[in-house]
Amino acid sequence: MLNEGHCGYVAIIGRPNVGKSTLLNHLLGQKLCITSRKPQTTRHRLLGIKTEGKNQIVYVDTPGIHQRQHNAMNRYLNRAATTSMEGVEVILWLVEALQWTEEDSHVLKAVSHSTVPVILGINKVDKLPNKQVLLPYLEDIASKYDFVHIFPISALNGQNLPELETFITQCLPINDFLFPEEQFTDRSERFLSAEIIREKLFRRLGAELPYRITVEIEHFSTHKKLTHINGLIWVERDSQKGIVIGKEGKMLKSIGEEARKDMETMLDCKVFLELWVKVKKGWCDNERALQQLGYASE
Repeated sequence: MLNEGHCGYVAIIGRPNVGKSTLLNHLLGQKLCITSRKPQTTRHRLLGIKTEGKNQIVYVDTPGIHQRQHNAMNRYLNRAATTSMEGVEVILWLVEALQWTEEDSHVLKAVSHSTVPVILGINKVDKLPNKQVLLPYLEDIASKYDFVHIFPISALNGQNLPELETFITQCLPINDFLFPEEQFTDRSERFLSAEIIREKLFRRLGAELPYRITVEIEHFSTHKKLTHINGLIWVERDSQKGIVIGKEGKMLKSIGEEARKDMETMLDCKVFLELWVKVKKGWCDNERALQQLGYASE
């Protein structure tokens, strides 16, 4: 017998650093996506699955859509984001309150090719001291596209998110669940562990270096409530390796300690984490190297 609840895919899109991953974490009620203040923290498309009662929403978190195409990594990020709009029932487009950039216009061009309903989320309204200043912005942005609904929200503190999620659910078809009720993502614990390490690198290091870094898990095994994880941090140059390791290895040790604590929370067990830093020259602009490091077309 067909389930009487709603179920389907919802792509969360927008330019870099607009709050997509923060929003998904809040909607799920647990941390799935890594976050930082730096744009393009998200590099992979991943699913966040929320099942409540008879309804199941499968959110698709995506890298930020941006104009830069100057290396293979940038091209991969844009492909991952734009292809995520295919095969979904709803698009949730996130913009920042009172902001409209060239990259938002770039997203608009991508959205205009879609045939599914588009909901606009105007994020970071918690930063506005006076909500009245939002009204002219709402009128202007509503004229740019035929949105099925516009929601002023705060991904950080949850403002208006229940109303947003209720509306999203109503936009989805009546359908059976696509995933088991207890599943909350399509990604493995091995993948999520690599992402945790990368988050600490993004948060600890300077403005440019994190974009030249990626993480590979070489070993992942669990025995008697103890998980052993060996992680490789890849950089492009020897000088970058020294920065990641830090004076007397202090930077790498701090990153490892912070990552291990998050992993223990995620895995609900003790974690023994070892990290190494290696150089792979030019990996950011090498399609084959990207594929070897897990950046395959999805």
